[in-house]
Amino acid sequence: MSRAVIVRPPAKINLSLRVGARRPDGLHDVHTLLQTISLTDTLTATGRKGPFALGVRAPGVPDDRRNLVWQAAEKLWRLAGRDGEPRDAHVRLDKSIPAQAGLGGGSADAAGALVALNTVWDLRVTRRQLRRIASELGSDVPFFLQGGTAIGVGRGDETYPVDDVQRLGVVVIKPSFGVATADAYRWLDEDRAEGIADAAPEDRELDAGWASGPLRIVNDLEGPVSRRHPGIAEMIAACRREGAQVAAMTGSGSSVFGLFAESTAEKAARRLRRPDWLVLVGRTLSRREAARKMGV
Repeated sequence: MSRAVIVRPPAKINLSLRVGARRPDGLHDVHTLLQTISLTDTLTATGRKGPFALGVRAPGVPDDRRNLVWQAAEKLWRLAGRDGEPRDAHVRLDKSIPAQAGLGGGSADAAGALVALNTVWDLRVTRRQLRRIASELGSDVPFFLQGGTAIGVGRGDETYPVDDVQRLGVVVIKPSFGVATADAYRWLDEDRAEGIADAAPEDRELDAGWASGPLRIVNDLEGPVSRRHPGIAEMIAACRREGAQVAAMTGSGSSVFGLFAESTAEKAARRLRRPDWLVLVGRTLSRREAARKMGV
């Protein structure tokens, strides 16, 4: 029972995020372009007799059923037809992806847990079955089972791979505050009700290396969030001053990203550091690179 599987779930950024009107069920349909980046957590699953256990190395991150890793274990255990609570595995989660940052860290960890526990428990659950469980855990979770560059529609859980963008350096800035996803969407609804436009006023285009031409970078949640947290616009402007090709908020925030030539990202990150900003540097990951980190 000592078999150990290590996966390194990567974070994501939203290169674009368009949000539809609020539906009667309170949710919103989205159309988003997702991109994995090299910032990762580390998840180690080990076969061990006894009740399932989760250890988390990060302040404020729960190590019980509130954690998506635990919920992933329960769903996978039930899918395999096993009785009672999950057991015979210990998962250690070492966090590097900040929470409430729009980087999908919790969703990535849940996907990583599905992959690792499928191996540790020797369940041989198919990729299609894993994706079904993933969609029940959260809208972003299925994407992390494929990674790279992909379009997400519906709640964001229907993902379709597209050509990987060219390799770029990525600088992520996480401010001292977080943003809850529910708050960001509520602010969007409030602003729309008042007739306030969604998108940032200036055009942002990225040479993604696609034959179809440049990619427009836009996030409908950026305006509502930055109106409540002006630091968002400040971080975006700082990235542009340091030479970012484009900069924008990712997901529902509170992080922003700047895309640079890979050779210049580290220097830009050093110049962007300040006491109230967590500045992280990495690069875009291709679908194949993301799959290797996830062990799929």
